[in-house]
Parts: sequence; C-alpha cells; structure tokens
Amino acid sequence: MGRISAQERRGSVIRAAVAEFAITGYHGTTTAMIARRVGVTQPYLFRLFPDKKAIFVAALERSMEDTRLAFERAADGAEDDERALLAMTSAYARLISTRPETLLMQMQGYVTVAAAEARGDDLIGEAVRAGWMRIRGTVHQSLGADADKTASFFACGMLGNTLAAIGLPPGAGR
Repeated sequence: MGRISAQERRGSVIRAAVAEFAITGYHGTTTAMIARRVGVTQPYLFRLFPDKKAIFVAALERSMEDTRLAFERAADGAEDDERALLAMTSAYARLISTRPETLLMQMQGYVTVAAAEARGDDLIGEAVRAGWMRIRGTVHQSLGADADKTASFFACGMLGNTLAAIGLPPGAGR
C-alpha cells in the first residue's frame, strides 16, 4: 500500500475536524483533538492549514457542500418541482440521520459567526454566508426558481434542523 498524499491527508483532517467541531464547537475543539483523531501530529496539521480557524472554515465548507450536493443529486432528473421537493427532503433526512455531524457542524458555524464578527473577524461569516447562498441557489433552481417554495423549504428545514439538534423527532414540530 502506498503513502497517503497530502491532499488525501487534508481530506482526512477535514473529516476529523467536522466530527470534532460538530461535537465541541470552535472554542471547545483543540487542534490536538483533531490531530489525534486523524493520527497525525499537530505540526503536520499546520503544514496543511495555517491555523485552527482555517481548519474550521474548511470543515464548515465541506459540511455545507455535502448538503448542497445531497440536494443537487436528489433533485437531478426530478420530473417536476413537487418531486424535486420530496426528493430533496428525503435526501436531507437521510444525510442528517446517517451523518449528523454534517448538520451539527453547520449549526456550530451559525453560532460561531456572531462571536467572531463581534471581534472583527468576518472570515467564518463569509464562509457561512457563501455556503448558504450556494445551498439556496441549488434548492431555488431545483424548485423552479420559485421564491415562495424556496422560502418554505428552508423554513421547514430549519425547524427540522432545530428539532434534530435538540433530539426531538421531526413530527414534534407539527
């Protein structure tokens, strides 16, 4: 078996970071925790990323892109807006039930933005906003560029996210 490339190792670090940050947040996660999960040293982490914030942003971008791709794949080939809506809803439910760290990482990103921007640091906020706009664009196009359907999809989705994050079943919001 050959050596793992820096790009593959970088991907491993990002996956480990998603898992760690999703559980303990930006301030509760150390680079030592991430390095330990991947099986590398902290100095090696810093050969791949300039600092902890860059690792957090990469983890956040990965979780948001995974969500966007789930929507895109689900809606691809749907015969109409209604089928696209159902397919995206089902795909997202599968994603957050099989990989809950994807949702939790995004939630950590949302709550970290305000604190970071209060300190004059807008890098995390820029990543969150850009990722959200890419997700929104995918959903919007999949729903026939209908603003009301898009808003409804995200309103119901955020309710579902909140219920999932606090450990309640999806039907608890009805």
